[in-house]
Amino acid sequence: MELIQKGQEAELDTIKGLKATLTWHESADFDLAALYEMKDGSDGLIYFGNKGDLNASPFIKVGGDAGVGDTVDSGGENKETLKMTKLDENVKAIHLVCWDWAKVNSGEHARFAESDVKLEIVDDSGNNHNVKLDCGDLGNVVVVATIDNSSPIGAKFVNTSKAGTLKELKESKQLLEIAHQ
Repeated sequence: MELIQKGQEAELDTIKGLKATLTWHESADFDLAALYEMKDGSDGLIYFGNKGDLNASPFIKVGGDAGVGDTVDSGGENKETLKMTKLDENVKAIHLVCWDWAKVNSGEHARFAESDVKLEIVDDSGNNHNVKLDCGDLGNVVVVATIDNSSPIGAKFVNTSKAGTLKELKESKQLLEIAHQ
């Protein structure tokens, strides 16, 4: 299911075996990251600098880093993946984030307007949901979508589409401010 509008959501049939994939075709160093919030109020960030672990809470691991040095991988497509072996009952939310790493470091606006960035999430039953990045020239970081696990009834995938501008990424709290705006 394509989640076209900000706020649009889809229920997740399973909370095991989730895979998120960020794809784009431009020469840009975009990155996929997972900002997680635990029900006890703690938080953390899984990204190329902290790849995570599929065997320990929050059971998230990011794959390789594509587009490094503003390149396009062979085949003309850049792709980064993030896997979740289960959605831990202690996890309140997982915010799936895309940033333009060079622009985060310089504090400049990203190259999102010229891109075709898309985020897709697939569960272990093969159900998929996707969100196309649509934030124009705003910011250098986008919280593209959220896996909301705060309800006792079940988790849902939400088109979040919230952009912000950072000058260096120093702590996960900076991204939480964008996610909660």
